[in-house]
Amino acid sequence: MKAQLPHPEHYSYIRHRKQRTTQIILPVVVSAVLMVALIVLISFVTFNSNGDVGRWAAISTIWIIIPTLLAGLIVLAILIGLIYLMARALHYLPHYTGIAQDYVYIAQAYIMRAADKVIKPVLAVNSFIENIKAFIERMTP
Repeated sequence: MKAQLPHPEHYSYIRHRKQRTTQIILPVVVSAVLMVALIVLISFVTFNSNGDVGRWAAISTIWIIIPTLLAGLIVLAILIGLIYLMARALHYLPHYTGIAQDYVYIAQAYIMRAADKVIKPVLAVNSFIENIKAFIERMTP
């Protein structure tokens, strides 16, 4: 026996199904039908006895290139904007990066002092142990 999943029948689910049909499936189907009709029409006109294949090839090339050009223009606009922002930022950054570098050097001094304080007892214990070992080695013949 197969388990059947419950189908929600609340208002939002019913509205979602209607919207899915009208806002997703219908536009896709209409676009596909229009594209097939356009392909059939272009094929009929082009391959007719007096069709001009070269002109239709040029038109097809133009329509293929247009989205690439638009995408390229968008990327170019973004790149120009980033270059402009970088130029504006470089005007102010040297001053603030110098301040940040000063703070890093101050922090480095504090960190090194703290690390030295932390390791000092360990070094003292190791030094004491080495002194004891050296003393014992000198005492034994």
